[in-house]
Amino acid sequence: MKQRMFKAPSGASLAFTELGFGTAPLGNLYRALSEEEAQATCAAAWDAGIRYIDTAPLYGLGLSETRLNHFLRGKPRDSYVLSTKVGRLLEACPPERRTGIGKFFATPSRREIYDYTHDGILRSLEASLERLGLDRIDILFVHDIDIFNHKSAAARDAKVAELMQGGYRALVRLRDEGVIKAFGAGVNEWEVCEMLARQGDFDLFLLAGRYTLLEQEALTSFLPLCTARGIGIVIGGAYNSGILASGAKPGAFYNYDPAPEQILDRVAGIERIVARHGVKLVEAALRFPLVHPAVVSVIPGASRPEEVALNQRTLAAVIPEALWADLKKAGFIHADAPVPEGR
Repeated sequence: MKQRMFKAPSGASLAFTELGFGTAPLGNLYRALSEEEAQATCAAAWDAGIRYIDTAPLYGLGLSETRLNHFLRGKPRDSYVLSTKVGRLLEACPPERRTGIGKFFATPSRREIYDYTHDGILRSLEASLERLGLDRIDILFVHDIDIFNHKSAAARDAKVAELMQGGYRALVRLRDEGVIKAFGAGVNEWEVCEMLARQGDFDLFLLAGRYTLLEQEALTSFLPLCTARGIGIVIGGAYNSGILASGAKPGAFYNYDPAPEQILDRVAGIERIVARHGVKLVEAALRFPLVHPAVVSVIPGASRPEEVALNQRTLAAVIPEALWADLKKAGFIHADAPVPEGR
C-alpha cells in the first residue's frame, strides 16, 4: 500500500496510507454488523496494508471505537496512524432518546451533547482513550462544527467561537504535550475549514464530500490556502454519499438524501464521458481527489472484507489521461484542478 509522508505545520511527521479505513460502518451505520463481521473487516483492511484508521465517538455511539480496541490490541502502536474526533460527549439515555435512530443500529443507548469547550474536548478525549484502550491518539478532528449539523450560519459561528475561546487551547496543549501529534476538524463544508485555518494553527482537515469529481468549489480559496500553509487534507465522502459510486440512477443518494434532478443530470454527464474511456465512475471518483498536493489520504468505508478488496481494486484501476482532459473540456472538472498524469 502506497504511503504519503506528511509533515504537519506543527512539525509532527505522520505516515498516511493513500487508502485509509473509515470506520463509521463498524458503528453499525445503516445495518448491524456482528462482532465477527466487524473484526473480519478490520483484519482485511490490515492485511491489505492499510495503516491509517479514522473513527469517532459518534460512530455507533462508541461502538466503532470499542471494536477497534479489540482489533488493535497487541499491534505495535507506531505501526498505524489513528484519528478520532472531539466535540460531542455521549450521555446514557432511555433507548427511545438515543442519537441516530434509523441511521445507527443496535448501538448503546446514548445521546450526543455538542461540547467544544476546553473541558469538553478533554472529557471527549479521555472517553475515547478508554474505549480504544490506548494512551495516545495521533490526530484529533473537531467533529461537525458546520451548518449541516448546527442548522444555521449563526449557530455554527457560535460553536466556532466556543471552540476558539476554549477547546482550541486544549488541543494546542495536548499537541504540545505529545498526547496527540496533530489536530484539525472533520466536517462537511470547506468554508468552516477555511474559517478555522485563518483563526488558528490547524494541521489537517477531514473534508467530507466537498472535494470530489462532482464538486470542486474548495479550489477557489480553501485548498490554495492549505497548499500554501502545508495543511493536510483527508478526503471523506469521495462518492458524495453514494451517487458517484451508484451512478445517476433513480434513488441515488447525494449529501445523505435522494439526489435532486440537477445533480442527477451532472453525474449522468460525467458518467457518459467516463464510460467512453472504459472506466467505471467509481474508479475515477476515488482517484481524482488524491491527486491534489494537499491530500494525504482518502477514506472510503467498508463493512465487509469484500468491500475492503473492492476499495483496493477501485483505487488501482488504470485510467487514461485523456479521460481527465475530456472532463475538463466539458466543464465537469475545474480548470485549476490537478489531475493524474499518464495512465
